[in-house]
Amino acid sequence: MQDEIISLKEQILVAIAGAADADALEAVRIRHLSRNGSLPQLLEKMSTVPKEQRPIVGKAANEAKNAIAAAYESRKTELTAAAEAADFDPTLPGRYEAPGSLHPVLQVRDRAIEIFRRLGFALADGPDIENEVFNFDALNTPPDHPARNEQDTFYLKEDGLAPSLGLAAGSVGGRRLMRTQTSTVQIRTMLERQPPIRIIAPGRCYRRDEIDATHGMSFFQMEGLVVDEGVTLADLKGTLEYFFRELLGGDLKFRFRPHFFPFTEPSFEVDCARTGSQVKGKEWLEISGCGMVDPEVFRQVGYDEEKYTGYAFGFGIERIAIMRHGIPDLRFFTENDVRFLRQFSTRLDG
Repeated sequence: MQDEIISLKEQILVAIAGAADADALEAVRIRHLSRNGSLPQLLEKMSTVPKEQRPIVGKAANEAKNAIAAAYESRKTELTAAAEAADFDPTLPGRYEAPGSLHPVLQVRDRAIEIFRRLGFALADGPDIENEVFNFDALNTPPDHPARNEQDTFYLKEDGLAPSLGLAAGSVGGRRLMRTQTSTVQIRTMLERQPPIRIIAPGRCYRRDEIDATHGMSFFQMEGLVVDEGVTLADLKGTLEYFFRELLGGDLKFRFRPHFFPFTEPSFEVDCARTGSQVKGKEWLEISGCGMVDPEVFRQVGYDEEKYTGYAFGFGIERIAIMRHGIPDLRFFTENDVRFLRQFSTRLDG
């Protein structure tokens, strides 16, 4: 029987090698390797082999099965590659790969940075996960302020004692949270250096806001800070009017409304209006908060409030983007509808 196995193995290997295409190879498999094929039928006779010859015959059977299986897989791979090569037409144009592009919100961010750089502002950055000392205490926000409530701020689960932070008032610890504003970067910057300071701090912020046409739980914000001797409210108004007109157009209308922020005094909200860019029927859209830095903030970081004055401002980049492009709902920016995004995105390949 050993000779029969070797003979059938050679016959099957020749048939596999001679298969001209996938159909012919499949016919060889059915004829010789399927359940009722010639090889399984022959191996069923193993039970009739004398006991002393079974090791020799069994070894020959295993060698035959392994050789046939390897030859079959090799020929199958060759035929598949040949079929694919035969289908290739080198004269056809290549497949088009759409180039990447900048998201509309990132376009506005980069444009804003460009304008502020021309005005002499440097770029500053800070962590998204903050400490409430930087996020609230150092910004003159009292413990009972509504913004510090868990219904408005995302606090992280405590995993031990919060790290101590060296402010001018002493080393103070606090809970960790997702920053609600990039004003935290202003505090970090003032702790690291002395005036004059002229920075902008773009970054993502997180708040427990109701999601609607002009609000989201995660959004991009840009904060600005100027500290020096002799800085006035006129400098603030002139800077913001120049910036927003450069970004949104010279026909922009402004109004500064008195407001309250814990870290600025006096404080204002800035509204802008432009023909054809209404959101939910509103002519005026609040786009920025600003004011003169409160002396208490200077005391927190060790600045001489009698010597230095400064102003701070902040705005949501998504809100600027909806005015820039005349979009009625900022939720469009996060729905990932390529048909929408393609209208405003700039190709990276120029």
